Amino acid sequence: MRGILDLAAYVPYWRLNRSEIRATFGSGGGKGTRAVASFDEDTTTIGVEAARLLNPTSPSSLWFATVAPAYLDKTNATTIHAALRLGSDVTALDWGGSIRSGVGALITALRGNDSVLVVTSDIRDGLPTSADESAGGDAAAAIMIGSDSDGSLLAEVLGSGSATEEFIDRWRLPGDRRSKVWEEKFGETRYLPLGEEAWNAALKDSGTAADQVDHIIITGSHTRAVRSLPARLRLDSEKLVPDLSETVGYTGAAHAGLALAALMETVDAKKTIALISLADGADVLILRTTDALTKRKLKRSVAAQIESRADVPYGKFLSWRDWITLEPPRRPEPGRISASISSRREEWKYGFVGSRDRSSNALHLPPARISMKGGAVDDMESAPMADAVGTIANFTIDRIAYSPSPPIVFAVIDFDGGGRSAVEMCDVDADSLKMGDRVEMTFRRLFTADGIHNYFWKARPVRNGVAK
Repeated sequence: MRGILDLAAYVPYWRLNRSEIRATFGSGGGKGTRAVASFDEDTTTIGVEAARLLNPTSPSSLWFATVAPAYLDKTNATTIHAALRLGSDVTALDWGGSIRSGVGALITALRGNDSVLVVTSDIRDGLPTSADESAGGDAAAAIMIGSDSDGSLLAEVLGSGSATEEFIDRWRLPGDRRSKVWEEKFGETRYLPLGEEAWNAALKDSGTAADQVDHIIITGSHTRAVRSLPARLRLDSEKLVPDLSETVGYTGAAHAGLALAALMETVDAKKTIALISLADGADVLILRTTDALTKRKLKRSVAAQIESRADVPYGKFLSWRDWITLEPPRRPEPGRISASISSRREEWKYGFVGSRDRSSNALHLPPARISMKGGAVDDMESAPMADAVGTIANFTIDRIAYSPSPPIVFAVIDFDGGGRSAVEMCDVDADSLKMGDRVEMTFRRLFTADGIHNYFWKARPVRNGVAK
């Protein structure tokens, strides 16, 4: 039996109050908030964060789907592969370019034979005051797919159905920053019959009657079609799952995985779930939860991440998205990183792996060949530190050094169990920071120079006691 072995989702810390848009420009906006990736986050880094929330996994392949890749030509999945410290025999591949690629990768993995880690991620953007800007949201999801021979399944796949038709609804040319959309009524007339066709095909494939479905997730890029489909399918409104639009927003290629992860945090065992996605066609997945769901250990729930948040001013949001340019600190921008040095230091740079002296147990960050205690040479073992929690021993606030979003906060961290390192802080209010605060590590982008992203690890405050 094929199904889901584990799943998790990552929602960035920052939120934009939609009411600020109208207050600034006199139009646009709306009610509620949308999730906002920080200036040092991209679809790759938030994909890493989603995958880190899974229990330890050993997939045969890693598939990464996004509409907004950090690189073209270069495979983005390899960076996630490195950050997760997967073996070189694990294939890393990109699925990209369309919203449908997210649910497409998920269904394809479920129809296969190998264990696959499917990571979906998106950062939604649009012109200021546009519906895409206010209704969009940023998030990532990670779903480990396999067979019951690979471990206990949280949910078994019962069947699926798809319907495809070429029509112009939403499009964006390579290099364009914003999507364009056709008149809403036209898209609705195309999506509704496709949704019905895929729904009937999935019910037939799974041997499930419509009234046997307990929970129904409907997601898609066409808001009007998503709202109209339940009536078309004669669905019980009480079975419809909230779409997170009021708190997170629509997260594109990641939204099916995000909504499914959120639902499976609260759903009981032996429940039938239908996941419906409308994007360049329609895809429907029918799942059945198992008893293993009751024994599952969550590292950080979607609900907890939605609750743990801080507001970002609209002006800062626009600068993070490069819609406006602010006066930067008057210091030189950093130069590009070295490909050869990055390759030699891959375990440290992407995996945050130090070294521990076997004789003295001294922990070195970054890794060293010569021990600081006893002077032993080349007698080290790897010391993974990405999941370590530490305490701020000292910090400084730098308002002069170059940063896309000053100031920069640097902190000296004493890690539990040993080890000390100076790192940059993120997702923090510099004025409220104090020595003794607890922090955890997160994968971020330090800067971009000459088209090369410099990825490394930063520290962020531990909030709501979710890290131990």
